[in-house]
Amino acid sequence: MNKPAKKPSKNSNRRKESKPAEPAEMLCTLRLYVAGQTPKSLTAVANLKRICEQHLEIPYRIEVIDLMVNPQLAATDQILAIPTLVRKLPEPIRKIIGDLSSVERVLIALDIDKLAGAVHGAKEA
Repeated sequence: MNKPAKKPSKNSNRRKESKPAEPAEMLCTLRLYVAGQTPKSLTAVANLKRICEQHLEIPYRIEVIDLMVNPQLAATDQILAIPTLVRKLPEPIRKIIGDLSSVERVLIALDIDKLAGAVHGAKEA
C-alpha cells in the first residue's frame, strides 16, 4: 500500500533568520546562592533585583539557587557562606557574601562601571 506523498510545509523553503547573538561577555550572569525562604535569603533576592534594575545597563540573567533543595550545587562555585552572589559572566568571576543591602559594596564588587563601559565601547565600535 502506497503512502501519500508528504506535502512540503509552507515554511520548508524559507530560511530561518535569527538575530545575531550577543557576545557572551555582554550578558551579565549572576548566580545567587540562598538557603530556603529565610528573611536574609528573601532580602538578598529583592536587593539583587533592585540593584540590577537600577544600575545594570547591560542584559543580565539572575539565577537563584536554593541550597536547601540542591545542596550539591554549592561545590560548583565553592560556596562557603550564604547568601553568596557570584558573577559568572563576564569573567573574571566575582563573589560577594551577604544580603546585598549595601548597594555601593555590591556595585564595587560587581564592577558595574567597567561592565557599562564595555557595553558602550562595543556599541560604538
